[in-house]
Amino acid sequence: MPSPADYQFAYPWLLLLLLAVPVLAWLRGRRGRAPAILFPTAFLVKDLGGRTRSAAGSLTPNLVLLSLVAAIIALARPQHILSTDEDKTEGIAICLCVDVSLSMLTEDYFVGGTPTNRLIAAKQVMRDFIKGRASDRIGIVAFAGNPYLPCPLTLDHDWLERNIDRVQTGITGDGTAIGSGLAAAAARLDIEKKVKSKVIVLLTDGANNSGRLSPQDAAKLGATLGIKIYAIAIGTSGEHVIPLPGGRMYNSGREEFDEPTLKEVARIGSGAYYRAQDSDALKNVFATIDSLERTEVIKRRVTEGEDLYPGFVVAAAALLGLGLLLGHTVLRTSPA
Repeated sequence: MPSPADYQFAYPWLLLLLLAVPVLAWLRGRRGRAPAILFPTAFLVKDLGGRTRSAAGSLTPNLVLLSLVAAIIALARPQHILSTDEDKTEGIAICLCVDVSLSMLTEDYFVGGTPTNRLIAAKQVMRDFIKGRASDRIGIVAFAGNPYLPCPLTLDHDWLERNIDRVQTGITGDGTAIGSGLAAAAARLDIEKKVKSKVIVLLTDGANNSGRLSPQDAAKLGATLGIKIYAIAIGTSGEHVIPLPGGRMYNSGREEFDEPTLKEVARIGSGAYYRAQDSDALKNVFATIDSLERTEVIKRRVTEGEDLYPGFVVAAAALLGLGLLLGHTVLRTSPA
């Protein structure tokens, strides 16, 4: 037996025209002042006519209104769905929260045997990650001393890949404000009200030393919004010489990761903590997150449907014809 789900309208917005039908019926039912001629002796004939009770006269306009209803339904093009395809896809919202402090220019990664700084290596892995998440809304929040938004959440992944180079150092004040970066990412994800599963992937190569919000408090904020957090420590420990624009060199001093804080952030965010000390490890971390964050979404696509509007066109014409026929024959009234 067919269910309501087996039927649809090709242009359902046209059904809004049905709202005009009761308005037209109300306008027709309004009564104005009846025309009259005063005769001083009209009381002599007031009892000559008999009173009758009949609603037949209202049948004609009602048939016209019913004809209008059938015509509007025909315009909306009702269809009987004969067959459908169901596409099972994954769709969640992911915000990549990337550290762009000066230390991300440290060249302790190798890509194809060539020394590469941490930020370039991260961008390359992020591009591959984005390509594999076609049904997800993905955006990027970058942070150093303060956060900024180079790439808002979008389904246009081609645009996202073209603009990923907007993630760079020197845009905002130096430092590492992990808490502020997480809070900015959480705020962007909170806009996506219709998405049930939301994830922050945090990439940082240092400890929180800027901003007013601690990483733990920011993680708690994300947790209250239902956001899961994966924390990745990128780079190697120790003392590094960082090449700066203009050929200058900067000695970072001894660099250590604040692993306890990152692990606590991941725990609060119901995610996981990872350490990626080389390019292969970073790829494996993203591959792991990619496999963990999959939410099935079923998309129903109509492949074959039978149009039902011809029946409503016939009904509209029949009702209108019947109304006009009756109005000019047995239900004719005078004066018109």
